[in-house]
Amino acid sequence: MAESRSMTAIAVSQPGKPEVLVPARRPVPDPAPGEIRIAIQAAGVNRPDVLQRLGKYNPPPGVTDIPGLEVAGTIDALGEGVEGWQVGDPVCALLAGGGYAEFCVVPAAQCLPIPAGLSMAEAAALPETFFTVWSNVFERGALQPGEALLVHGGTSGIGTTAIQLAAAFGARVFATARGSEKCGACVRLGAERAIDYAEEDFVAVVKEATGGAGVNVVLDIVGGDYVARSIDALAVEGRYVCIGFVRGATANVNFFPVMTKRLVLTGSTLRARPVAYKQALAEQLKARVWPLIAQGKVRPVVHEVFPLDKAADAHRLMESNQHVGKLVLAVG
Repeated sequence: MAESRSMTAIAVSQPGKPEVLVPARRPVPDPAPGEIRIAIQAAGVNRPDVLQRLGKYNPPPGVTDIPGLEVAGTIDALGEGVEGWQVGDPVCALLAGGGYAEFCVVPAAQCLPIPAGLSMAEAAALPETFFTVWSNVFERGALQPGEALLVHGGTSGIGTTAIQLAAAFGARVFATARGSEKCGACVRLGAERAIDYAEEDFVAVVKEATGGAGVNVVLDIVGGDYVARSIDALAVEGRYVCIGFVRGATANVNFFPVMTKRLVLTGSTLRARPVAYKQALAEQLKARVWPLIAQGKVRPVVHEVFPLDKAADAHRLMESNQHVGKLVLAVG
């Protein structure tokens, strides 16, 4: 019986540096009604996992303390009432936690088929960033074809996804990154212009490129002093969307341009949102984005794959900011 089975998972032994990520034995979880159990083959590594490891982003109530917000694998068991899936189906899924393990359970509504032509590692790199970008760029940010988007952190997992999707849907894309190699990667992914933030002023660059108007949407994972500068870079009726703050969660903001340009300042998190909301995102992605992936027009960018027991090394690389795209853990 499932109750007697155990699995290898990566636990956070205590808040701290990457070495606190240690293999542990945990019970194999059983799917509740409406859930499926996945035999995990690959798990994505994301910035919120780092925050959880540091003790700064605890899982929602009732969610396992095992890190990991996205996986790919095969369906191992179905909970009561689950329809449309069968044991053995390949699947990728958005989780609230539990991805750094051999098995996980997840609401069936948060699962998607793996697009044709993708490996398990590539499929595991999809859910967290694609759900997040769709929610924040196309829903909260309401980006429209022909509008201009500025993406901060263009070579992050979020950034590489946002650049590709915005370009695929007909927007002009600008991105910030550091160094010629990373800027080149942004352009290859579809950015009209990549801005080396160590050498150039992104406000001046986007204003010049847009004839002084500014961009319509800013997607910001940086925060801190980037907030006020992003407001300066926005056009009339622009939308600033914050989904991270590696430079800090506080900022000094002059609200006069917010008023005169009629700007919208917003942001969101995804992890604790209701299943029904995540299901709606999944349906949008399946209908509008999954075909683009199957056609090769949009692809997850996987920088490196680590064995599950080397999760600490993956976190070290993420914190070094030397990667382009996603980091993934291979399970088994």
